[in-house]
Amino acid sequence: MEIPTVNDRYSAAEVQEYYASGLWSTESFGALLTRQAEVWGDKTFVTDGTRAYTYAELRDLSAQLAAGLRDRGLRPGDRVAVQLPNWSEFAVVAAAVARLGAVMVPIMPIYRRDEVGHVLDDAAVSVVVTPSTFKGFDYLGMYRDLAGTRPSVHTVVVVRGDDVVDGGPVTTLAAVTSDTDPAAAAESIGTPVTADDPYVIVYTSGTTARPKGCVHTFNTYASGARSLTGAFGFTSADVGFSPSPITHTTGLVTGILLPLINGGSTHVMAEWEPRRGLAEIAEYRCSVTVTATTFIQMALDVFDPAQHDASSLRVWVSAGAPIPRAVVERARTAFPAAKILSLYGRSENLATTTCTVDDAPEKSLVSDGAAMPYAEVQVVDEAGRAVPTGEEGDIAYKGPSHMLGYLGRPAETQELYTPAGFSRSGDLGRMDADGYVRVTGRTKDIVIRGGMNISVREIEDLLAEYGAIREAAVVGMPDDRLGERVCCYVVAADPASPPSLESIKSYLHERGLAVQKTPERLELVTELPTTATGKIQKHLLRQDVTDKLAQRVEQVPSGA
Repeated sequence: MEIPTVNDRYSAAEVQEYYASGLWSTESFGALLTRQAEVWGDKTFVTDGTRAYTYAELRDLSAQLAAGLRDRGLRPGDRVAVQLPNWSEFAVVAAAVARLGAVMVPIMPIYRRDEVGHVLDDAAVSVVVTPSTFKGFDYLGMYRDLAGTRPSVHTVVVVRGDDVVDGGPVTTLAAVTSDTDPAAAAESIGTPVTADDPYVIVYTSGTTARPKGCVHTFNTYASGARSLTGAFGFTSADVGFSPSPITHTTGLVTGILLPLINGGSTHVMAEWEPRRGLAEIAEYRCSVTVTATTFIQMALDVFDPAQHDASSLRVWVSAGAPIPRAVVERARTAFPAAKILSLYGRSENLATTTCTVDDAPEKSLVSDGAAMPYAEVQVVDEAGRAVPTGEEGDIAYKGPSHMLGYLGRPAETQELYTPAGFSRSGDLGRMDADGYVRVTGRTKDIVIRGGMNISVREIEDLLAEYGAIREAAVVGMPDDRLGERVCCYVVAADPASPPSLESIKSYLHERGLAVQKTPERLELVTELPTTATGKIQKHLLRQDVTDKLAQRVEQVPSGA
């Protein structure tokens, strides 16, 4: 399958500009790691509560693993699927794959046979790295079955599976790691790739359709981390906290590359539980974290200043889903030493907009940030033209962090771009006079009721301030007369005393919401379906209410 190149995506002038800015560099991942290991040597780079690696250990082990994978037949350009929890070994594997010049295809741990099979086929994967089991699921069994019908998958490497007996394509991380002297292993690998070669193929969250593979170079990925360095004021003294999956964009960029580029440290957490998360922040003195909004909401729900020490936190960034004003205000009260920032991004171009530590605090209350240096953001109409300030439109990006393209989908890649070369996101937003953007929903995430376009974000923001509701999602439900009506899915703050539809209507009326915008159906649920990055899967909710309405029609007696 032909893979896009830098010249397919960027003009010569853009390439020159991004190199001159310092956001792109001639330094590959392997060269960066080698340089940082020389500087920081015995400093701990990554911990997970079980295993830790210093910069020097990461350099040496990744060289030995790369040599072992090469001996197993892995070549530059080959695809390596990595489906691991947030374990320290992920950093070793990611570094080894990059040093060898292969392309990492990270897969989030929640994915199962259908999603994983799609990725293996779409990316033409030849090597897999997986746990034997995790949280009761038999990953090795799944991959044995998948590899059995995919001859291209010639090796399955099991992490933390030293009891696994080698057989067929299966081996262990220890077995495949070469015992060659690290320096000799590194020299034998050489420098097979540049920073402009494909580095990672990360798959979209799949909130509306089959996930697509976004092809990034090391430069397009690292430029996001370099930009966020300034936005967060990240230095070698910082310790990142990463409960978000490091096998996806947010976790990989902010949990691995951001600390690596700056000589910092990172603590990764495999199984999020808010009380334990707060305890680990205190234990490892974590200072910067980037998570989905749901993580900060859950932490706030259990935070007790008498039990939890959050004094080390100086930046908590909410990404993945817009953070309601009420949540920002709660977080600032609970964590007074931390700046609560908002960030909006996507797999195609990492961070599109972000608030920074230097911004006025008000900006995180009313926006999801502004474009970063050497990047541009527009809000455009259906024709791709910029709309006037304050008007709603599609949020579009141009800059150094954009992917080269969707793997094997040149037509879909080309459809993204406006005539001016901005990449449409499919997310709706408004831009203020200062260039700060507020995400208002998806281009398909509106309810059209009797010809009236209703922004679900407006309703959801109000519901986020209602004490009886812990989480809410608003979707359109089909209606024969009006086309659509508003349906609200709610997780109650107190399951024993959930809000009623009438109480929600009354609350929204008191807040000044138009009658036509108030929900006309309430679905109480114990949790909302989300992707691993915290984005609510609205398409599942729309399908759920559609199915329920259809069942109700079927149950009506004929002639009624």
